[in-house]
Amino acid sequence: MSAILLIPAVAGCGSDGDDEPKNVSAKTAALGTITPGVIKVAVQPYAPYTSVQGDRIVGLDGDILAYAAKKLGLEVKPQVTDFAGMLAGVQSRRVDITIGGVAWSADRQKQGLFTDPPYYSPPAMAVRSGKTYKTVDDLKGLQLGTVEGYVWVKSIQAVPGAELHAYPDVNGVFDDLGAGRVDVGFLDPLIIIAAQKERPELKIDTQYMTPPTAAQVKAKPAYEYFQPYQTGFYLPRKATKLEKAISAQIDAMYENGELEKLVEKYGGDPEQFLKPSADVATARRGVDRPQDWTPPSIAQ
Repeated sequence: MSAILLIPAVAGCGSDGDDEPKNVSAKTAALGTITPGVIKVAVQPYAPYTSVQGDRIVGLDGDILAYAAKKLGLEVKPQVTDFAGMLAGVQSRRVDITIGGVAWSADRQKQGLFTDPPYYSPPAMAVRSGKTYKTVDDLKGLQLGTVEGYVWVKSIQAVPGAELHAYPDVNGVFDDLGAGRVDVGFLDPLIIIAAQKERPELKIDTQYMTPPTAAQVKAKPAYEYFQPYQTGFYLPRKATKLEKAISAQIDAMYENGELEKLVEKYGGDPEQFLKPSADVATARRGVDRPQDWTPPSIAQ
């Protein structure tokens, strides 16, 4: 979700020295995880995408990774950190992977590997009940909030007359939105949907933005993340075998209907989350995917 942050990993992202699990197959060991048979995962508390319960990661991303890990014979070991620590842990290879609504970007892929998209995140806005905003032009001069480091920071800064409010976490966005200090909050859609249910006193609604046109993005490239964006699981540069193996499992989940079930489980619309926009392919072709790469999708 954020622009690349080169910040030293926090302590929670360090190797924990776990012993290799017994009976690890040669195929699983060949995936090249830090500890054979174990996949160490950096996550932040970001329900309903990622949260840790006991030794399990739950949420949409957590469930997707758990499915893939089981197929690959890997034991999932979560390490809780913040968003900057997630990225730094991968880039320094203190963890095998990070998950949780991480947006693919050309800059970020230079320092790590992305899987195929487990889902595509539509541009969602948290707004105060009774207010309606549809386009970028509707945002001019407004108070706009998001979380520090998220991709929407640059997008908001490009809106004429708008004032950016950046918070350490999503709670700050919702608190100020409910108090009227912010007009619109840019967050991942399942976060907003969950907050509507869990915090009705905020009196907020979820609205989907009409994405800016290609001409608008060309004029202001920072508007890119007001368009639907592709997420990915993020791995160290050298983890090529693991990335390919997880991508293959993600692609299979599009085919067998598993992703549709999981998106619906967390309140999402598969038509919004599991069909790529045209720019997804063009963004990655010749960058970190072959020129003939086709993004995964449910049946059109």
